Amino acid sequence: MDDLPSGSGEPPGATATSHTGNSRSQPAATQPLSRYESQKRRDWNTFLQYLKNHKPPLTLSRCSGAHVIEFLKYLDQFGKTKVHVTGCAYFGHPNPPAPCACPLKQAWGSLDALIGRLRAAYEVNGGQPESNPFGARAVRIYLREVKDSQAKARGIPYEKKKRKRAGGSASGATVNTSVDGGGGSGGGEDGGTSGNISSNEVAPVTSTV
Repeated sequence: MDDLPSGSGEPPGATATSHTGNSRSQPAATQPLSRYESQKRRDWNTFLQYLKNHKPPLTLSRCSGAHVIEFLKYLDQFGKTKVHVTGCAYFGHPNPPAPCACPLKQAWGSLDALIGRLRAAYEVNGGQPESNPFGARAVRIYLREVKDSQAKARGIPYEKKKRKRAGGSASGATVNTSVDGGGGSGGGEDGGTSGNISSNEVAPVTSTV
């Protein structure tokens, strides 16, 4: 005997006509996730995979602001923003005329948006606001330091954005975690949606905390 459709509530002996009603036999259509919610879910799964591969093993309940900072530093290897070191001839130059050997990192704006999504995801998944490691003071200080250092290194001051009025839509900048070893001499903001680390691409990390 064929299994009954889930939730049909009809006995096995029901007539064939009972299965033809669209109102009962068709499952309710689910609303697709918004771009922000989809990205938030991917970011959360990436972070959980990071914790799983952590050396020594790390559980979410033991995760602190220091571990979050460690995660942000780990993501730098996937960045596409050129950040000039102090000894570079192009330090503070917004449009370098030639390539240099300075490292590629995640742009401050991308990291800031990522932390916002992870902070929300932590509470959506049952975490308490008072114990949210993504809202830790140490994380806020780290992001501020990254912002200031990148502004100096790239010669691009970050202007404080005006707060949007109530009811306005919030932008969903995403951290670029696609594996990319390229990048031009200037390096652009890596806040696009060109790719994300899949859960099986997060390499084991040895904690220094």
